[in-house]
Amino acid sequence: MRLPVNKTYKLYIGGAFPRSESGRSYEAEGANVARASRKDVRDAVRAAREGFPRWAAMTAYNRGQVLYRVAEIMEGRRAQFTELTSDEAEVDAAIDSWVWYAGWADKLAQVLGASNPVAGPYFNFTVPEPTGVVGVVAPEEPPLAGLVARLAPVIVGGNAAVVLASEKRPLAAVTLGEVLATSDVPAGVVNLLTGRKAELAPVLAAHMDVNAVDLGGIETGREELERLAADNVKRVVSNGDGQSPWHVAAFLELKTVWHPIGV
Repeated sequence: MRLPVNKTYKLYIGGAFPRSESGRSYEAEGANVARASRKDVRDAVRAAREGFPRWAAMTAYNRGQVLYRVAEIMEGRRAQFTELTSDEAEVDAAIDSWVWYAGWADKLAQVLGASNPVAGPYFNFTVPEPTGVVGVVAPEEPPLAGLVARLAPVIVGGNAAVVLASEKRPLAAVTLGEVLATSDVPAGVVNLLTGRKAELAPVLAAHMDVNAVDLGGIETGREELERLAADNVKRVVSNGDGQSPWHVAAFLELKTVWHPIGV
């Protein structure tokens, strides 16, 4: 009689699926899940920093194609995600979020940028640019749609992300890592960590190479995380559920360029 192959739920860092460097795991949703350590957070930030330049340099149209590919692959694994979340509507909402933000990829510059009137012989343009490496604390519920609602607006604008998944229900997030690994998202652009938020969130908030954090998934201890984030003047955001171009704008910088007319 054949025994089934039990799945090992690992982290997703730099396009690979390592176990925690500490060797720790914890039980969640009836499975053993990797319990990330402080070093895993540092490794994930390093991977995000390395993956950021390539992703930011891609055309906005290309990033939109990649995000749409994520939706395509999730659609093909819809039954698996439904089994993990026990909520078909949540899976559909997550897939639709990828499609929605994919469509915004090449429209952000027109909506958020501007051609500014100036009193002089100059062109003056304002253009959005990615902030850099963004830490995301996903909400506990819903474990998949809540994560996607916060991750998609971070990466569609060209940022890289380090995500702390739902602590109690992490399996959908880990499976999302498998989708990202096969959907043309460059290695390091998204890094998914599972474990104890109380242990990992302060490390992420205090990390000096993280440029912004979305603390929308924090239920307690937010003030201390904001204090830690202030040490290097991180942008602190609390994007909620739903879809909005302003969720994307929260992680973009606006650069103004002057250019002489006729040159």
